[in-house]
Amino acid sequence: MTCEHCVRAVTEELSALPGVRDVAVALVPGGSSTVTVTSDAPLAADAVREAVDEAGYALDEAGGGR
Repeated sequence: MTCEHCVRAVTEELSALPGVRDVAVALVPGGSSTVTVTSDAPLAADAVREAVDEAGYALDEAGGGR
C-alpha cells in the first residue's frame, strides 16, 4: 500500500466481512504495511485473503499486508 486511498480500499473490504468490528492499518509507503482486524470470532483465512485481493492487494507469506 502506498497511500490513504489504499488504506480506505482495504479497510472497506475487510470491514464488510461478517463479525468485523474494527480495521486498523499502519501504512508503510513502499514497505510492508500492517493490518489489524478485530472481530467477534476468528475469520477464515480465505475470506480475509479474498477481501484483500478484492481491494487490489495481496497478503505476504507471513500473513501481513503489503
